[in-house]
Amino acid sequence: KNAIDDTRVAGGSSGGSAVAVALDIVQFATGSDTGGSIRQPASFNGIYGLKPTYGTISRYGVVAMASSTDVVGFFTKTADDMDLLMEICSGQDANDLTTLPDYYSSTIETPVKKIGVIKDFDNDMVNLEIREALSQKLEFLKSRGYEIVDLEMPTLKYALAVYYIVVPAEVTSNLSRYDGIRYGHRAKDAKNLNEIYEKTRSEGFMSENKRRIMIGNFVLSSGFYDAYYLKAQRARTKIIAEYQQAFSQVDYILTPVAPNPAFKLGEKVNDPVSMYFEDVMSVPINLAGVPSLAIPAGKTEAGLPIGLQLVGPRRSDKNLLKFAKVLAEEE
Repeated sequence: KNAIDDTRVAGGSSGGSAVAVALDIVQFATGSDTGGSIRQPASFNGIYGLKPTYGTISRYGVVAMASSTDVVGFFTKTADDMDLLMEICSGQDANDLTTLPDYYSSTIETPVKKIGVIKDFDNDMVNLEIREALSQKLEFLKSRGYEIVDLEMPTLKYALAVYYIVVPAEVTSNLSRYDGIRYGHRAKDAKNLNEIYEKTRSEGFMSENKRRIMIGNFVLSSGFYDAYYLKAQRARTKIIAEYQQAFSQVDYILTPVAPNPAFKLGEKVNDPVSMYFEDVMSVPINLAGVPSLAIPAGKTEAGLPIGLQLVGPRRSDKNLLKFAKVLAEEE
């Protein structure tokens, strides 16, 4: 349940962590972000949520979902708290070979002059009050002397499709270890090996887990691998290149976190495609591996929090947090 309105969703999948921070139950909380699972709950509950640069924080001990996009990050009430957590937790870990050498504490502060806006994200599919909140932040930045640059990133419109091919493929692989033999849940009434596999996985996984496993097996199957998975990986490479090109023109990018504020509990339960669309602005960032900070940006007329996200080039996490304080000066 949402911290502000308990008839609405908290965001996901790290919604409980966001609510605990928003309600001052804890000072900070950890979360994992595969396609927006820190930033969306942060946005829906009116707090800060950081998806760091891929490889900045160890994932040791986290159940693997999509190994090429999973990151661990944090929820806080302030940018300073987030900075402290990143100082403590970033760095290499022998138990996670994807971790980067610690760059965070030695980050050199760079001047910020240009902020990019992705024009493809400013359309009628995005809630009007969220668009107005973005416009207001941009006007504030202009008044402080920053240049606002319109960015053309045409491949981003394919990012959601790419994500829901690449991620289920990795989910299928990672969750195959939950077979009832080695660890985790095991079906009690299985009579043979096949039944152990079938009943354990049927009982142990919820419908969304099963949906992604089935999609993943489909896109990896011999007849469809080239048509789906290989094509998606090529498109992902183009998305990475578009972010690199964008950051050659601007210092940071400012976009909404999601196209809508928190929706009603159960509202989208029977429409998974509509639910997936809520990730349209967050998943490209995971595919590219760049850092993104969800920041509170006011409320709707109904009192629901609005979140915007500040996106930077790889390893700019510390400077993103410094610039977030500039954006907070308007509040």
